[in-house]
Amino acid sequence: MTVQPPRTSGASTAGAKDRATPLDVAAIRADFPILGRTIRDGRRLVYLDSGATSQRPRQVLDAERSFLENSNAAVHRGAHQLAEEATDAYEGARDRIARFVGVEADEVVFTKNATEGVNLVAYAMSNAATSGAEAERFRLGPGDEVVVTEMEHHANLVPWQQLCERTGATLRWFGVTDDGRLDLSDVDGVITDRAKVVAFAHQSNVLGTVNPAERIVSRAHEVGALVVLDACQSVPHAPVDFKALGVDFAVFSGHKMLGPSGVGVLYGRRELLAAMPPFLTGGSMIELVHMERSSFAAPPQRFEAGVPMTSQAVGLGAAVDYLRAIGMDHVAEHERQLTELALRELSVIDGVRIIGPTSTEHRGGAVSFVIDGVHPHDAGQVLDDQGVEVRVGHHCAWPLHRRMGIPATVRASFYLYNELDEVKALVDAVREAQRFFGVA
Repeated sequence: MTVQPPRTSGASTAGAKDRATPLDVAAIRADFPILGRTIRDGRRLVYLDSGATSQRPRQVLDAERSFLENSNAAVHRGAHQLAEEATDAYEGARDRIARFVGVEADEVVFTKNATEGVNLVAYAMSNAATSGAEAERFRLGPGDEVVVTEMEHHANLVPWQQLCERTGATLRWFGVTDDGRLDLSDVDGVITDRAKVVAFAHQSNVLGTVNPAERIVSRAHEVGALVVLDACQSVPHAPVDFKALGVDFAVFSGHKMLGPSGVGVLYGRRELLAAMPPFLTGGSMIELVHMERSSFAAPPQRFEAGVPMTSQAVGLGAAVDYLRAIGMDHVAEHERQLTELALRELSVIDGVRIIGPTSTEHRGGAVSFVIDGVHPHDAGQVLDDQGVEVRVGHHCAWPLHRRMGIPATVRASFYLYNELDEVKALVDAVREAQRFFGVA
């Protein structure tokens, strides 16, 4: 598959030498068939829900279709040509995805999504109690601590709650400030020498906050804790290098970064994966099988039991090719401009309150807000009537919403294919919601 080169307009951004060249968004949008449709009695589709799931360009759709039409077969088994082609496509995707996040191919485990990736690590820690000496680092028990944050998606909270219940370890967490930042005023007091795991979101899916990974990782490693990074909202939107960040594990999902649903990635440092017991067992992940016992394959195959999501992995490889050709610095700068405009325009509407940081410093493109006198679900319906598709609810972050003193929010989330005039459409739709409910 050939991906077109970065689509930029050729003009530099307003005098800032460190800013990337703006994208040719019209050319990018032409790659996304769904963005040309209309909804709600002929209204133009304004898709502002990429934080939940992104749309897919033709290049990704074509790559997955081409694989299924020409090379579909079981990977890592069979000596026939289709099996060889399928294996090459699957492993080729792994290699390109690994390079995209700055790691080695044998450190990339394919999962069905990021949630499974977190659970894989958490359950491996549970299984470590009955594993050999090489798994000692993964064992938890009473007196040990697992540290998370109050802004986590449930996928990076509930598995750790369950791990603590199974092992007797204690769950601790960093709080969130009123302006939507992690409260790191007592890092040493939260991450103590009893910490065995520190798990946190690189970027909040609600607040947009980009957390200071280096500071948290440094303290965690100082006390010998393993670091698990939820990178679902950062890898699709900005340059991310897991090696440079120094994390031990990281997860992200394909469907949030122009790829298929049903495929995700777990990154793990090579030596840690080699020492970690498996989560699921069965075919494909074995070395030898006897009636009495079995031994397991080396990573990453050890953690990919059964027939994998082959065509989806191929599609994710194509998505990575597309993003790499565009340039992640270009993507990040484009989203910064969209976010800056949204924050500015929404914040001047009486009765609208931004939940989270109100500047673009250390912030991504998820903008959550509430409208006085209008429930987020009602607001979402009015916005939908205007053709503006946003997310409403607690966004799988119930504790965070409780901390902010609200039951739910409206969330607009931006991506490389969104245009500045779509921000205007959002703002106009919010004003229409106020008029409709008589709170303008």
